[in-house]
Amino acid sequence: MSRWQPDARERLERAALELFADQGFGETTVPQITARAGLTTRTFFRHFADKKEVLFANEIDVPALAAQMIAAAPAELTPMQIISGGLEAVAAAQFSSGVDYVVARKAVIESDEGLRERELHKQSALASAIAQSFVARGVDELEATLTAHLTVTVFSVSIGRWLDQNGAVPLPELLHETLAALRGIMVDASWSS
Repeated sequence: MSRWQPDARERLERAALELFADQGFGETTVPQITARAGLTTRTFFRHFADKKEVLFANEIDVPALAAQMIAAAPAELTPMQIISGGLEAVAAAQFSSGVDYVVARKAVIESDEGLRERELHKQSALASAIAQSFVARGVDELEATLTAHLTVTVFSVSIGRWLDQNGAVPLPELLHETLAALRGIMVDASWSS
């Protein structure tokens, strides 16, 4: 085995996803991952802190990206205009690896309670970052909080639809469709009994 492996990280990721799918996240060990990738455990730990990081290491910091986009948006835009304008940028940044990888990753995450909890924590962190960013722009706290939670819901529903359709419809299109459907529900809703 050569000392330098130019594609070591990708091989480790591929091997880990295959093993996670075959035998489960909890049952997969780092030595099994490295054996399948044809690499050493030392190489694994050069790239990842632990096996969870194989699933999460390549993620962008979506809460930070959202906060930057909100802070940089023109002052005259409403919170929903800012969110609508930023959907495509966040989708492109977060899901550039393609639908097959995201489907495989999602299946692994859904199979493990600890990983599901981590995903929920990420959604909560995103909602918090969005709400805080809007409050910093002078938006009322209630409006900022509602906008933040609606944004997370739109992303979650859209990503689920994208995965269910195996990427047949581009994610940005589904994000805008979902947001439009939400707007329609809010306009049509009768809140009085």
